[in-house]
Amino acid sequence: MKINSFKMSSTKKNSLVRDEANAAIDALEAALLDRYPKIDCPLNHSFGDQLYVREIFMPAGCKVTSKIHKKRHPYFVMQGKVRVWTDGAGWQLIEAPFFGWTNPGTRRVLDVIDDTFWITCHANPDDTEDLEVIEKRIIEPHHNHLLSNET
Repeated sequence: MKINSFKMSSTKKNSLVRDEANAAIDALEAALLDRYPKIDCPLNHSFGDQLYVREIFMPAGCKVTSKIHKKRHPYFVMQGKVRVWTDGAGWQLIEAPFFGWTNPGTRRVLDVIDDTFWITCHANPDDTEDLEVIEKRIIEPHHNHLLSNET
């Protein structure tokens, strides 16, 4: 599938992310999936008192696009080196150990240079372990219309 153009109105009007940024990341996702095999980035989920912790391992050489974050939360890069693009900030080189904050409306593009272990921490006020419930709380729904079989 060749991507020559994309519709700028592809995102919901109430998205926390600018339409232009979402459309550009959607086009990048489609182009990457058209050219390269999908790589598994294993997730681990942990729970504490009113806390949800998500850990992800991203192997060197992979390209990753994030979901859209609805809440401000901390993140920690425990191992690795990664170039990260965010709307408004451009490219940033992050090398472990690193601590940062994710703001609402953040959707990232990551170019993983070295094997990277990234952790995010989220409020979990009712101590649910239902990942669908948690994801509805912390992730903005988004559908990339350029992907015919989005998972």
